[in-house]
Amino acid sequence: MKDREQLINKKRIVIKIGSSSLTHSETGDLNLAKVEKLVRAISDLKGQGKEVVLVSSGAIAAGRQALGHQKKPDTLARKQAFAAVGQARLMMVYQKLFAEYNQTAAQVLLTKQTMLNDGSRYNAQNTFEELLNLGTIPIVNENDTVSTAEIPYVDTFGDNDRLSAVVAALIGADLLILLSDIDGLYSDDPRSNPDAKFIPVVYEIDSKLLSMGKATSGSDVGTGGMSAKLEAARIATDSGTDMVIANGEDVAVIQEIMEGQEKGTLFFAHKNRDFDLMSYLNYEY
Repeated sequence: MKDREQLINKKRIVIKIGSSSLTHSETGDLNLAKVEKLVRAISDLKGQGKEVVLVSSGAIAAGRQALGHQKKPDTLARKQAFAAVGQARLMMVYQKLFAEYNQTAAQVLLTKQTMLNDGSRYNAQNTFEELLNLGTIPIVNENDTVSTAEIPYVDTFGDNDRLSAVVAALIGADLLILLSDIDGLYSDDPRSNPDAKFIPVVYEIDSKLLSMGKATSGSDVGTGGMSAKLEAARIATDSGTDMVIANGEDVAVIQEIMEGQEKGTLFFAHKNRDFDLMSYLNYEY
């Protein structure tokens, strides 16, 4: 429990929520009740004096809903078109709901090229700092309308797990919370192996741990499996950010984590003196 108590005083927090945690499993449509609960939880953190950045998936799912398509897009052009429609709708929902709690949401769309270019990365960092200084809640997503998502990890982050870790490193976050469709890290996939053991705390990410990751997702609307989350944990912890993977089925878990309760898997930061964000971005996983 002492390990978890350290999370209570974290001030700058990045929260990532995936498509599977924001949509109805039956239809893939946005779950507005859950989005509202997420907004309320983040607004409450703001009320406690914390800075929060939200990395939110869901643009393509929102586009599917708006255009009346049930299936996941199977071409790059359609995926980007759905994202163009859905990102606008998603931000409209967020801005309306945050306004009800007297909070201001700001949209930040990133590409991997933004981070690779020294000038644009510096500008992005300054923008985040100013948005947080102004008391806003930056809502981040990859710019799927222009990124070439069919070329994994070359022009894209690949998924919002890695993107959220990059954002956490960029802004010097104290804590990264990844909300997923699983309770945390297991020794194997608990959905297929009932003997899989839950791992509550990770002090070091080694090759054995990385081998536990699965490159699959349990949802038809998400993209990031456990391997992506472990790679995100490497970026976050090496940059000096603690990270928690937890189940986003009930977003009240955010407050439970911040209260020091034993929820999810906690990855302890171990600031790497040689940490270089560019080396992670240039590395093809």
